Amino acid sequence: MRRIAIAVAAALLLLVAGCSTTKDAVDEGTNFEFVAPGGQTTILYDPPSSRGRAPAISGPSLLHDGQTVGVSDYHGKVVVLNIWGSWCGPCRVEAPELQSLQEQTGAVVLGIDVRDDRSAATDFVRDRSITFDSIFDPPGRSLAALSGYPRNTVPSTIVIDPQGRVAAVYLTSIRVSELAPLVKRLQAEQA
Repeated sequence: MRRIAIAVAAALLLLVAGCSTTKDAVDEGTNFEFVAPGGQTTILYDPPSSRGRAPAISGPSLLHDGQTVGVSDYHGKVVVLNIWGSWCGPCRVEAPELQSLQEQTGAVVLGIDVRDDRSAATDFVRDRSITFDSIFDPPGRSLAALSGYPRNTVPSTIVIDPQGRVAAVYLTSIRVSELAPLVKRLQAEQA
């Protein structure tokens, strides 16, 4: 019995050692898994080697009927992925701010419109002169690709660096003054 226990322990040790990662593993493309240490609402992933690869998030375009839009459409650019709904009070303030961020920095803003009605959502973007596209996803299924991400936190924002890695998560509303310096820093990392 003791020999079996020792053999099992040795096998487990080899398995754990074989699955352990090095600092280089992140650079090779480990996937992003969301964790909010200590319940933080703003999480920055620095240095860049600590960033996990963002999953493929895509879905029906809100602005272009019959088309699909996703994060992978913008590889090589900073992507500000914003989860919103026309019913969300803070989103009403945030949307024009995000439009301004896109115009000021050249970063791509991509929304995920959740728990919404298409006509209410299109009225929302039209009334605010929003030109950035959104994934129209009333049930929030696209967020399931973000392992561990709280799907009920609206608004929230995920910033993806030009290499497709998650650089920051904001589980609260944001302002251009918060995001612009981060976006510019991420753009400079690529240069």
